[in-house]
Amino acid sequence: MHTAGAIPAPMKILIIEDEVKIATAIRDCLASASYQADVAHTGNGGIAFLTERKYDAVILDWMLPGCDGIGVLQWLRHRGAKPPVLLLTAKDSVEDRVTGLDSGADDYLVKPFAFAELLARLRALTRRTAAVDPFQLQTADLILDLNTRWASRAKAEIILTPREFDLLAFMLRHKGDIVSRGMIAQEVWRETNRSTPLDNVIDVHIARLRRKVDSGHATRLIHTVRGVGFFCGESSPTVPS
Repeated sequence: MHTAGAIPAPMKILIIEDEVKIATAIRDCLASASYQADVAHTGNGGIAFLTERKYDAVILDWMLPGCDGIGVLQWLRHRGAKPPVLLLTAKDSVEDRVTGLDSGADDYLVKPFAFAELLARLRALTRRTAAVDPFQLQTADLILDLNTRWASRAKAEIILTPREFDLLAFMLRHKGDIVSRGMIAQEVWRETNRSTPLDNVIDVHIARLRRKVDSGHATRLIHTVRGVGFFCGESSPTVPS
């Protein structure tokens, strides 16, 4: 929840560009426009950043040593991640543009370019993404992206099974409320005709979620309310009388 007068966090951009002078100039340009930027000079270096962190957009050079820009794009899209990508390249034929866009780029900018145009294209990409991708659930520093099925806490990825992700998403949709085992069985497992209850199965999944979400963190986010159900949030719930 945003408080009145709160300053929104700056957008985080990843620059993947092997020419140091160009990468530095782009980073300085973004900083002047109040973006935060990380820089990688190889495709593999960019993939390492994308594995560890979440970005609002990626500025990606096509011609990179090792894994080139198209390889990075294909890795990114195969993984299911959807940050908008602005592809930079000296290639300007129609065939090259088609290859870049078909590989998963959202826009295409031919070198040399004006920094004013780069910023304009970046603003357009991030506006478009914000308009069509509102599917994010959050409590404290725990974030679930429903489009990419990416879960993270304190910016570190949490590896979840599909069932664990669905269970955590259900709890976050009911943030602030206690959810019962019956509600979870019906809405997450969708098995209402079982001859035996799912209580033990649900308890095992909750225990696994608690280890993955709360281990190593001072603030617990997964709570058990004895005899009632479960709760996801920063503070322990008050059990209704």
